[in-house]
Order: sequence, then C-alpha cells, then structure tokens
Amino acid sequence: MLIDLHTHSSASDGTELAADVVRSAAQARLDVVALTDHDTYAGWPAAVDAALELGVGLVRGVEISCTHHGVSVHLLGYLVDPEHPELLAELDLARDSRETRVERMVAAMVADGIPITLEQVRALAGDGATLGRPHIADALVDSGIIGTRDEAFEDLLRNGSRYYASHYAPDPVRAVQLVRAAGGVPVMAHPFANGRGWTVGDEVIEAMARAGLAGLEARHRDHTPREQAHAVDLAAQLGLFTTGSSDYHGTGKQNVLGENTTDPEVLAEIEDQARSGTEVVRA
Repeated sequence: MLIDLHTHSSASDGTELAADVVRSAAQARLDVVALTDHDTYAGWPAAVDAALELGVGLVRGVEISCTHHGVSVHLLGYLVDPEHPELLAELDLARDSRETRVERMVAAMVADGIPITLEQVRALAGDGATLGRPHIADALVDSGIIGTRDEAFEDLLRNGSRYYASHYAPDPVRAVQLVRAAGGVPVMAHPFANGRGWTVGDEVIEAMARAGLAGLEARHRDHTPREQAHAVDLAAQLGLFTTGSSDYHGTGKQNVLGENTTDPEVLAEIEDQARSGTEVVRA
C-alpha cells in the first residue's frame, strides 16, 4: 500500500487544484494521499469528490505554520474538526498575517525597482489561495526576473534577505495542543531539514511531545540520511511514530508524489488517535 501524507494544492502554495492533486495521486498509483494545505481547509470538498470518484483514500489535513523564537516550525494536523473554533481562529489569523506579509514584501521589491505588482501576485495565486512567498516567486518568474521558484528562494525570498518579512505564527507547543483539542493528530513536518534554514532543538520537540505530538515526518527529501536517522532515533525515544511524505506542490517544487511513503500501520494509528469525527475518505 502506497501512502503519501503531505501534499499541497492551489488552495495554498501548490500549483494544482485540490481535485487535480488527487488525480495526480491516482496516476502515481497511490492508495492514500493526504491534502495538507497551509493554514486552510479550502481544498477539502473538491478533494473529497475526486477521491470518491477515483477510488483514492484521502486523509484530510492542514499544515500549520508555527514559530519558536524566530525559527520556523511546520505542524501537520490530520483529521481535525474543521469547525473547531479555536483552531479555526488561529488559522484565520495566520492567513490574514500572510496577506499583509506579502504586501510588505512586494512593496519593498517595488521600491527597489523590481517590476512586479501585488495584483500580479494575487492573480497568479488564484481566488481564495493562502498567499505566501511562493506566489511572489511565481510573479518573479512571470516577469522574467528569475527562472524558477527555487531560484527565488535561494536569493530574493530567502530567510534574512532584504525583502524578507515575518508573519504571525503560533508557538508549536500551542499548535499541538490546538490540533489535539480539535480531535486531530499532530505530526511535525521535516523536523531536521537544516538545508531550509534554522531548525529547533530536540528540547522543543520534547516539549511538543509532552503536549501531545504524535509523530515526526522522518522520510522527506529535505532530510539528509543523518537527519532522517536522528528523526527516527528521537521518535523512538519519545514514543512517537514516524511518517514519510513527498511534500508535493505540483510544478512548484521538484518533489514527486510517493517519493517517500508512510507505513499502513502508522496510518491505522493516526485513525485510531483521531477524535474529531473527520474520517479517512474511502470509496
């Protein structure tokens, strides 16, 4: 059984519609795929319809953007109650902050003579998308300033660049608590992907575990073999399970569906821990 528990649609920073992510999963011969857009559930309904049509299992999830003393942390929340008021309010706040962050970054670029516009960024993102740096990257590509999203993140959009701006994000321990309160199952995404930037120390993950963290996404293309091994070892020490995922973004990244997968026993554990009433969609 092939299970990929981390993908993104155009509801956040992927390039495919939610239904098309599920279609791509079917073409990749995945048995189960999770849709985990950043700070939004907007892609869920279309993904459910496609999953039922195509016979692909669907895990409904969300990726919550967190920060700990300025270090970015991403938390995957699986099978949460989408109507849980506290978690919903937190996601709304994060999306609003992302919007103003994009506005500030674009304004700084325009002031330096970089020929992009906020209207261009929004048009490329599409209606209802959670705005983020990848959409600014798309505008830079569209204007011929750089060649790819990856190139933009190596320079103009990287953490610490002159155009970088922060946005609101909850502490990861608080986010774990919110996911559990919403009946979901929290898993830390790519915890040791140091190639992306600074990562938190083991003591933060230990605090997240005490708050209810269920697992670590160990198998991820942004982990070196040593980082993956550390994730597996730490998970064993803390009594957590491990997952593997693609972090698929369509053509927005080189990540390929199913390039890392999760054991069926772990998916069963996620379903067993969920308390929200949100179930894995199966035809």
